[in-house]
Amino acid sequence: MFWIIATLCAFYVKGLCGFANTLVFTSILSFGTANINISPVELLLGYPTNLIISWKERRHIDLKICLPLSLMVIVGSLGGVFYLKNADVRVIKIIFGVLVVLVGAEMLIRELSQRQAKSSKLLLTIIGIVSGVLCGLYGVGALLGAYIGRTTTNADEFKANICTVFMIENTFRIILYGFYGIIILSALRQALTLAPFMLIGLVAGMLSAKIIDERMVKRIVIIMLIVSGIALILTV
Repeated sequence: MFWIIATLCAFYVKGLCGFANTLVFTSILSFGTANINISPVELLLGYPTNLIISWKERRHIDLKICLPLSLMVIVGSLGGVFYLKNADVRVIKIIFGVLVVLVGAEMLIRELSQRQAKSSKLLLTIIGIVSGVLCGLYGVGALLGAYIGRTTTNADEFKANICTVFMIENTFRIILYGFYGIIILSALRQALTLAPFMLIGLVAGMLSAKIIDERMVKRIVIIMLIVSGIALILTV
């Protein structure tokens, strides 16, 4: 039952915001299940949602944003997956959580004051690599959300670009998880069982995004970033 609730909630948020499904999913389950058992199931459930949203919003995809970020995320994922398999990463999780909260707070202040952010190639590189480590460890794209939220102008552009990066990263991470033996038969069975609930949550979230005001959706995205960082810290 907890797995079903986690799936419905996580992918409703995914349909609404384009990200944060992993943190919702992990936060609900992590008190009773090891992260190494949660991550492969969430990855298998999340992969088709990124395909669906990327295709739906394909007109808004900007390759100048997606391709460099995807490369940096893949580089970071190599280290993240290794640590997931071999190391105690609680300290890293806390550091990332604090970083996500600070970035989210800065975005919220900027959104409320209506200031526009400038793109930065250095920031792109740093956030891309760190986000890759975070994705490899937990499948969490909160820092990606922070950067793409600064470089896109509306919710459709945000969802198109972040889901495209996730799609590329997910493809690479599925291969890595298979190589390291993190994806096993029981995870595949669990994902197949939960797939109908994933679709229900995703469709409900996408329909809600059409009803809720554009600016409100953007602020929900920022708040979910902050919540994601807090959840990272609390679930150590």
